[in-house]
Amino acid sequence: MNFDTLIDSLASDLKPVPRHAVGRRLLLGMAGGGAVTLLLISIILGVRSDLGLAMRGFAFWMKWAYTISLGIGAVALVARLARPEPIRLIGFWPVTIPFALLAALAVTELAHVPSSDWFAMWLGASWKKCPWLVLMLSAPIFAGLLWSFRRLAPTRLRVAGAAAGLSAGAWAATLYCLHCPEVSALFVLTWYTLGILLAAGAGAWIGPRLLRW
Repeated sequence: MNFDTLIDSLASDLKPVPRHAVGRRLLLGMAGGGAVTLLLISIILGVRSDLGLAMRGFAFWMKWAYTISLGIGAVALVARLARPEPIRLIGFWPVTIPFALLAALAVTELAHVPSSDWFAMWLGASWKKCPWLVLMLSAPIFAGLLWSFRRLAPTRLRVAGAAAGLSAGAWAATLYCLHCPEVSALFVLTWYTLGILLAAGAGAWIGPRLLRW
């Protein structure tokens, strides 16, 4: 059997992959993990009692705009890294836009309050636990993404793990907003972001160990 015949025989039983198979696989994994995260928030932390009122205010939607936009950008990065194809990470610089916009909002916020209040705005009432709660809540979503990767083919394992952790952290922070009463953009910029970056760091460490195929 010559080389061309061998290739033809190997490819004869291949079936085309559905166009949006990767996206559906990732969404399924995140949805399953997100359901577990939401359950943990409901049982352990509790949904804030004034959620309906909070959702009429600017602060709640400011937090969601930040975490959701960051989560969407991170998922797009994960979807690209899930395929065995060349990728230039510099092309994903837009994922930094939510951070830059929130930083600008935080500066504007500080300009409109006395400097004596800045420290309290920065720390809020939950700065000690916020990043760790976001990290903890990201674990089920990250596990869902690991399940998704079992049928995919990432080649840059550390970067893929970091992107999965970033995505899990961002979506965990989104759900954490259902509990968190903090209203300062500076608080969100610092402590939410720290929790999300901790999740990304954990993903970078875990990626090479669990994403091999």
